[in-house]
Formats: sequence, C-alpha cells, structure tokens
Amino acid sequence: MRQIVLDTETTGIDPKEGHRIIEIGCVEVVNRRLTGNHFHAYINPGRHIEQEAIEVHGITNEFLADKPVFSSVANDFVNFIKGSQLVIHNAPFDVGFMDHEFKMEARTKGVVTSKICDVLDTLTLARKMHPGQKNNLDALCKRYGIDNSHRTLHGALLDAEILADVYLLMTGGQTKLKLASSGTSDADATALRRIERSANKLKVIKASADELEQHEARLNIVQEAGGNCIWRPE
Repeated sequence: MRQIVLDTETTGIDPKEGHRIIEIGCVEVVNRRLTGNHFHAYINPGRHIEQEAIEVHGITNEFLADKPVFSSVANDFVNFIKGSQLVIHNAPFDVGFMDHEFKMEARTKGVVTSKICDVLDTLTLARKMHPGQKNNLDALCKRYGIDNSHRTLHGALLDAEILADVYLLMTGGQTKLKLASSGTSDADATALRRIERSANKLKVIKASADELEQHEARLNIVQEAGGNCIWRPE
C-alpha cells in the first residue's frame, strides 16, 4: 500500500477569501515503510501572506518572490500523489486548499483530491483513540515520545515527516526504514535522513543454584500456609 503523508502551508486560513498554498511537503510510505522519497515545493502565491500566517510558519513574501507559481509544480504534484492514500492531520483544511488550487489551474481544473486519492485524517483518528485530550501534532509527539524540539515553526516538509512518525506509532509502529530518494526535486538538499535500528538479542540471565533453592523454600512456605502455589504444578 502506498501512502503519502502530506502537509501544506498557506497565506491564510480560507481559500474562499483568495488565500493560496505557499508550501507543499509530502513523505512517501510504502507498506508501512518510509522510503525516503518525497515531494517538496515552495510556491509563489501571487498575493501577500497574512502576518498571522507568517508568525506560524515563518515564510515571508520576500522569500517566495523568486519561487515558482503553482502551475509550474501542479503536474508533478498530482503525479506524485495520484492513486495513493493521503495521510493528513486535519485533512479538510489541506484538501480544501488543494482542490482550490487544482480548480484555478487550467491543466488540473478537472482534478479533485477525493477522486484521485483516498484520504485518511489523523486528527479524526487521534480523537477516536484519545477522546477528550489535546490531539494537535505537538501533543501527539509528546504522547508518543517523538522529539520535535527542532520544530520551532511550522514547515510543510518537516511537519509531514513528524506526522509520518506519529501515524506509524499510532497505528502499530514502523516495520522498516529504507533510505532512498528518487523522482523528486531538490532531493539532495532536503532528503530525509533516518536511522534504522536493527533488533539486538536480549541477554538471558539464568537463576543460580542458590537462588533456585531460595525460590523452592518460598514455595514451601506458601503451600504450608494452605495457599495454592501456581508456580508449582500439582
């Protein structure tokens, strides 16, 4: 199964008010294995970013001035996610912006996210698993022991990477890591780095003769007191 863990950053909170996507970050997971393959792009939205949004993600108008517009990355983006299951935290927000961008771009005008991908909302999943608790990404990182101390600001690729770790732990853990990167732009500059930990054999410590003798003496006391000794079969 191919899954794409996805996050976006935007100029504001509502595409109906003309807000646009300014960053897309995607991390590929195949059969519950992080492949290292990803899609990442900064996008010039053709409009100013609201100050409240800049305070969240730190992406400025000046930084995006020389970045490509959405039409330049649209086809590569659609080809990367098409046919996969998208894993998104608070999916309606990101999917709403994606569909808005697809509709505005002539070459993707007929594209609708739900028609080319399945969508799994990890916020909905977390609320079912942890009702009544905080379930934002920071809270989930703390709950599952994921170090996100390097996350001082939101960033689409960083948040997608962290969400991939959270999702795999929420749903049973990660089975294997494969460090590879292919078919993405800026692969060398932003390729994900993870460490595969091979399982170590546990050291077996056997009881000494003296310890076994003390154990038997304790079992005798239990039986003499009239109790059932489950460690000593009848």
